[in-house]
Amino acid sequence: MEGRRVVITGIGLISPLGVGTEENWKGMLSGKSGIGPITRFDATDYPVRIAGEVRGFDPLEFIEKRELRKMDLFSQYALAATELAIRDAELKIEGVDAERIGVLVGSGIGGILFLEWQHSVLLEKGPRKISPFFIPGLIVNMAAGLISMKYGAKGPNSATCTACSSGAHAIGDSYEIILRGDADVMIAGGTEEAVAPLAVAGFASMRALSTRNEEPTKASRPFEKDRDGFVIGEGAGILILEELSYALKRNAKIYAEVVGYGMSADAYHISAPPEDGDGAYRAMKMALDKAKVSPEEVSYINAHGTATLAGDVAETVAIKRLFGDQARRVAVSSTKSMIGHLLGAAGGVEAAATVLSIRDQKVHPTINYDTPDPACDLDYVPNKSRELSIDYAISNSFGFGGTNACLVFKRYEE
Repeated sequence: MEGRRVVITGIGLISPLGVGTEENWKGMLSGKSGIGPITRFDATDYPVRIAGEVRGFDPLEFIEKRELRKMDLFSQYALAATELAIRDAELKIEGVDAERIGVLVGSGIGGILFLEWQHSVLLEKGPRKISPFFIPGLIVNMAAGLISMKYGAKGPNSATCTACSSGAHAIGDSYEIILRGDADVMIAGGTEEAVAPLAVAGFASMRALSTRNEEPTKASRPFEKDRDGFVIGEGAGILILEELSYALKRNAKIYAEVVGYGMSADAYHISAPPEDGDGAYRAMKMALDKAKVSPEEVSYINAHGTATLAGDVAETVAIKRLFGDQARRVAVSSTKSMIGHLLGAAGGVEAAATVLSIRDQKVHPTINYDTPDPACDLDYVPNKSRELSIDYAISNSFGFGGTNACLVFKRYEE
């Protein structure tokens, strides 16, 4: 449908920096680290004993007690972040409008805690003791399903499961659903609760995680020479996307406009990007081309920035290829330096950070940036936030399997 525009009208964030959008944003701007020792389980025998856990989360503030036993923590985070986003947007879902409001929420792993728990029950007590809520509590699309049930959203309903690109793909796909006229509002983002024994052991076995156990707040060091891997984290980031005329009709506040979305495959390796960052480059180029925005117009990139050597270098090479002589002019920062890598939730939280950067004309820093890596020679906004004039900003998300996503946001103008 020609002429449709999509804007952001609500944000809900839950991360290792806290529960609530403004609390998270305040923490990011101040360069606060949410990384600490693992408390959810005894990690004494693990080579990795640190993570970005969500602390202070009370699900009963958002979900009825009788419903909790039916769902895993990743769904609880999604429901809570959605409640925060809907309150923020002052969105009401009722009547015929409900059929024009959809949900698309991604997750990289889904209910792995539920899986571990029920597997223990099976081994210790037998198959008759398995919970009837085990399967619906585990599957990735249940977060979106539960959101639709709670709020009565009867429009498109789906889930992305594209590893660490899941949240960004969910937002990008939702943007295009609204553009083509299949919905007027989409509740979109990502959720994850991967601080689970099996998940931490699996990522540690891949040697993907930092082992800086004695200095947890200094462990996540994107683009920095002394990095030794990423820090696993958890949480949820949910955005309310609305078709512009729908938002204006109900006098909704507008944070920013979504103007571009690109996706690509590396077709290269199960976990590593190609050295030339070709897939990342093509995702960013597609997003800017579809937005009809030139690289010269982009002031800020919220990087994927995991703090792995291969990933940081490939993203830097991709940015330099796309921006050419302008690459060192662009501010590039990594939210993961403060909250760790939220896997399927990362794209949702980082898209929100990008939108808030446009709202406030400020960018958060990449913390723990002490010694520059000669292979990463861009402006990574080291250690302190910065005021910055931003008309256009992009958010990158890249996942295992070589799946890439890029979102382009614009300062809203009538």
